[in-house]
Amino acid sequence: MYLHNTLTKRKEKFNPIDEQNIRMYVCGPTVYDRAHLGNAKSAVVFDVLNRVLRQVYGDQHVTYVSNITDIDDKILNKHQQTGKPISEITAETYQWYIDDMHALNVKDPDYRPRATEFVQEMIELVELLLKNGHAYEAEGHVLFSVDSMPKYGFLSGRSMKEMLAGARIEVADYKKNPADFILWKPSTADQPGWDSPWGYGRPGWHLECSAMSSKYLGNSFDIHGGGADLIFPHHENECAQSLCAHPNDTFANYWVHAGMLMVDGVKMSKSLGNFYTVNELIAQYPAEALRLLFISTHYHQPFNFTFDGLKQSKQILDKFYNALLRVKDVPAIDIAPDERVVEALSDDINTPLAISYLHDIANSLNKAVSLEDKQKYKSLLLRSADIMGLLYNDVEDWFKGNLTANSEIDETEINRLINERLEAKKAKDWARADAIRNQLKEQGIILEDTPQGTTWKKE
Repeated sequence: MYLHNTLTKRKEKFNPIDEQNIRMYVCGPTVYDRAHLGNAKSAVVFDVLNRVLRQVYGDQHVTYVSNITDIDDKILNKHQQTGKPISEITAETYQWYIDDMHALNVKDPDYRPRATEFVQEMIELVELLLKNGHAYEAEGHVLFSVDSMPKYGFLSGRSMKEMLAGARIEVADYKKNPADFILWKPSTADQPGWDSPWGYGRPGWHLECSAMSSKYLGNSFDIHGGGADLIFPHHENECAQSLCAHPNDTFANYWVHAGMLMVDGVKMSKSLGNFYTVNELIAQYPAEALRLLFISTHYHQPFNFTFDGLKQSKQILDKFYNALLRVKDVPAIDIAPDERVVEALSDDINTPLAISYLHDIANSLNKAVSLEDKQKYKSLLLRSADIMGLLYNDVEDWFKGNLTANSEIDETEINRLINERLEAKKAKDWARADAIRNQLKEQGIILEDTPQGTTWKKE
């Protein structure tokens, strides 16, 4: 396999520490609201990488960890705005996130730790950094000293001047260097907090992932992933505190980052009115169309969301499901995925190339005449698509429009009209039969008369 490594700024061969235990950690969401497009894109990208790793090395030889941040000022702000208990906010939004990811066919990681469950490990990490001379106490805070690490900035490749200019640096008199970042900060009585050697308080955001990745994967592991927006300061600071706490270890050997998300060519933001949640999009379009759209662009490149792109993804899936509909009664067989698909995905997760091979397989399925060829290409299409998490829906549900929360199709009414048309045809009332067909067509419903009866699908 080959992966683009942010650490070396190039694509390089993936050499795992232990081929019997490939270890990957990916930063998960902060649970305070509905999952947005950025949350979903990252989850889908690393779900594909997880699937590819399991295909290449074996399912039992991969350990995938993705966390949940349930300690954060955004959650605290939500609590203050709504008056809801923090535990209620995080429980509700966590379940929203899980439901949305399952709709997108994102597999659960092997472990999904919550930050609140690992505060003791974070405290121990802070103590280690203080002991090693890389942190200091100041006015109830504990801060990481960036001056104590000569190569600070090596992951992002930024100079200190660039880091200070490009980040939202909290100005504070107690900092020795403006770039020093918080490891532990005090909490007031009405804020979430834990007892610590430095008083009642809570950990800094960057600390969480260092503690949780170490707990599950060790101080040296293979892959650390996340969105490109996390490279600085989050991942830079993770590197700093983990390497300084454990100087004899490497932390993550490969840093894999998904490209920036844009909407209609500009950054997604609520102020611009182009902010979309997964929940609102999959109420209008099948979730699988959104998943396909995410991986139609190479993960390392900037991704531009458009509704035209989402519609096009739906049309591509229509083609694949149409091919499968033709052979819905042909049983699938156990078969290895197309080698071209595996090779493309093993080459830095080249999903656009892999998708092009799915088109080839679907074309072969459409041309298949013998039962043997139908079985072969149907199974090959399903098995190859599965590595990308595609074609996971029931083929008839796909065409009957049962895959969106707000489907306007009333299946009972459609079946009533089909039965009325059947009676009209028996009575040789061809005008009424044609009128029903046209009425349904105007509503986006296509009827197909077969020897087994009349079937329908959404246009």
